[in-house]
Amino acid sequence: MKTQIITIFTALLLCSGIAATTQAAPVKNETVTVLTDISAINKIEIYGNVQLYVSDGSKDQVKVYNKYYSESALVQSKDGVLRITSYKTEKLVVWVTAADLRSIAAYDNAEVKSFGSLSKIELEVSLHNNATAKLSLDAFSASVIVSDQAKADLSGTVEQYDLKYSHPENVNQTNLVAKHAAKTTIQPVTANKVDIDSIADLF
Repeated sequence: MKTQIITIFTALLLCSGIAATTQAAPVKNETVTVLTDISAINKIEIYGNVQLYVSDGSKDQVKVYNKYYSESALVQSKDGVLRITSYKTEKLVVWVTAADLRSIAAYDNAEVKSFGSLSKIELEVSLHNNATAKLSLDAFSASVIVSDQAKADLSGTVEQYDLKYSHPENVNQTNLVAKHAAKTTIQPVTANKVDIDSIADLF
């Protein structure tokens, strides 16, 4: 009887661990494509209707949460720059784990969310058009540009913080602690829309 109780208890613990691991993923989707040929990511650029989850990790990994190959989307890497593009109505959801990420740029209606805190020495974030970002930072230096109608929700701690924005009301930094901060208002400059074919020509 005692052995049975221990066995049942162990099984419950294992089930709980599996459930917790499943819930730890940023999104739940039956169709997941893991791109194994991408490495050394130091910059991510996203265009169109893309939802990007980004996290720190010991090695680089890219997971795409729908059949992007059949949906005219593009996920390619060259010289350390990972470009993700999709102009489909349905959002292309991608989870990128990077060991040495230094820059994120988002355009059009793209969304960026950190999965956990991004611990960096230096990080540059630039948001254009109607892009949005929700990031938790633990960085020595962070440079953030929020232009056009883009929006940013920032939290965490930063030693050196440089913010440039078109509209101050579009930047929520209530939960961000910065030891040294500089803020500059910039004129809205709409970035040119990049279509899939033009990006494909770069490769």
